[in-house]
Amino acid sequence: MPGAAAGPKTGRFARGLITLHFLKSCVRLVRVADPSCPVCATADIICGKWTILVIRDLAEGRSRFCELERSLAGISPRTLSLRLRALEEQGVVERHTYPEVPPRVEYSLTLKGEALVPLIEDMRRYGREWLGVSDDECVTTPQSERRTPVAA
Repeated sequence: MPGAAAGPKTGRFARGLITLHFLKSCVRLVRVADPSCPVCATADIICGKWTILVIRDLAEGRSRFCELERSLAGISPRTLSLRLRALEEQGVVERHTYPEVPPRVEYSLTLKGEALVPLIEDMRRYGREWLGVSDDECVTTPQSERRTPVAA
């Protein structure tokens, strides 16, 4: 309406947005169509937005929340927290809490998570060979230059 104050959307448009948001939320809750398929089951773990990049960064060794947030430019703290929690529930990531002041929390890959690292290396190789992306453009270092994990 001309002259109306800019504010939240109302009416049919707002209901449409709410419905769309609800449908997107429901889609996220749906599990893979064929849980007996190994590819579908693996995709169910790693295909969430940012998930494979979180695993890539944790493959370099133990990391704190703020370090992950810095290395994953553009991820919101809420999204990172949700991804870490989901990976922890799947048994891919382990959360280590230290009784210090201020409290220190570090994340690392479990054996199940480390088993996903070859997929990431294959993706890196595919990107170099087929997409023409060099390792110089990648935020993290390749496997050959990785630092050793921090001792617990």
